[in-house]
Amino acid sequence: MKYKSTRGSKNLMSSAQAIIKGIAEDRGLYVPERIPELGIDISKLRGLDYRQVASHVLPKFLDDFTEEELKHCIYNAYDSKFEAEEVVPVKKGNDAYFIELYHGKTAAFKDMALSILPYLLTTAMKKEKEDKKIAILTATSGDTGKAALEGFADVPNTEIIVFFPNKGVSQVQARQMVTQEGKNTHVFAIEGNFDDAQSGVKKIFNDSDIADELAKKGYKLSSANSINIGRLVPQVVYYVWSYVKLLEEGVINPGDKINITVPTGNFGNILAAYYAKKMGIPVNKLICASNKNKVLTDFFNTGVYDINREFYLTSSPSMDILISSNLERLLYHLSGENGEEVSKLMTSLEKDKRYEVSDKIKEGLSDFYGGFADEEETMETIGKMYKEHGYLIDTHTAVGYKVYQDYKKQTGDQTPTVIAATASAYKFADSVAGAIGLGKEEDGFKYINSLHKETGVRIPSGLKDLEQKEIIHKTVLEKEQMASAVIKVLK
Repeated sequence: MKYKSTRGSKNLMSSAQAIIKGIAEDRGLYVPERIPELGIDISKLRGLDYRQVASHVLPKFLDDFTEEELKHCIYNAYDSKFEAEEVVPVKKGNDAYFIELYHGKTAAFKDMALSILPYLLTTAMKKEKEDKKIAILTATSGDTGKAALEGFADVPNTEIIVFFPNKGVSQVQARQMVTQEGKNTHVFAIEGNFDDAQSGVKKIFNDSDIADELAKKGYKLSSANSINIGRLVPQVVYYVWSYVKLLEEGVINPGDKINITVPTGNFGNILAAYYAKKMGIPVNKLICASNKNKVLTDFFNTGVYDINREFYLTSSPSMDILISSNLERLLYHLSGENGEEVSKLMTSLEKDKRYEVSDKIKEGLSDFYGGFADEEETMETIGKMYKEHGYLIDTHTAVGYKVYQDYKKQTGDQTPTVIAATASAYKFADSVAGAIGLGKEEDGFKYINSLHKETGVRIPSGLKDLEQKEIIHKTVLEKEQMASAVIKVLK
């Protein structure tokens, strides 16, 4: 399996090379030259644990890794650091099945990929005889940053630098990052939103002068964002896993279709579901759920991607994004792998802040349904789910569930549906507490305690006593200072 750029570069990479590089030399994102088939009757995966299912899926994408190398990566990633024995529980909540992706160390779905990426990257470096240190550069809307920091902390021959929007993440998310230990960890708040942070990181990646300067210092840049194919591919596993779990529970029979609903910001998580479908998982509809920043909803309804609009800070900050990077990969697949066309669309987005896709791409969008939930609907959904069904969900998962309800009303579709539950409710305890009718508290940490007292739901160990941890990373930057901060850190 080779990997190529979404923007037409003829250079083919092995998966190890693509994971190390992170982004292609023409600024495109790496995609597999073909989406591989699962290659096994899915009913034969019944009874396997999560690691065993991953051992069937990942070799299809990463076939330059040996069986022994992949086993090392998988079994070290998905071990006791996950507080749920099955790693990813699938639980029924009213009329849907929730894939609980938040039982890792940072209580968010990013742990699923960022627990394995350090192993994939260090293995790739050995395979490619890479002698430079890898500098991981990442922008975060809240969860990627902490999960990447946790995954790469004190990993030999790596440095990790994370940028997050100063007022664009929850109090708990910010505290998780600024208290991160590890000699190779560097965290910066920036004055701006996530799109500013992400654009700044991409600019650094695409600056050849910076690359040359860092090379002289013995560093090579890579990414832990979902622009890195090594981050995207492991996410395919849990959609295969969720289908297997529904088979085991008798909810579906082999060959029956399911819907998959994903609360979506940067589009990586739902793109992984699209890859699962293309591998052969029977999927009827991919339901893309947005918050008030509904650029993706409008795109799926019109074929026009337009970021000339107001940007909102919401209670689901990991989705407060207007430039969804991974959509580029979908456009590439739907365009018939036309790198020139995708490159023109991305140039139009940079220059005009909008683009309209071709009729061919619009036809391919029929796999998807786009919808959104505003703040009031999100809070109502959390309150209703808890009070009527005893199931506690966070703000992002609530957006997903509300959009699924809208889809069902609109279409009458009764296909069994899984919803990506992307974070513990405790990460957004202030919003969730308010939604279920609890009183005001002084800060986000006291909301964690009041929420626990009311619901009895276990507090993830990574969030306990977080307010008492020492703040290590205190620097706040203007967005124009990001590049100089990187150069300064990498001595």
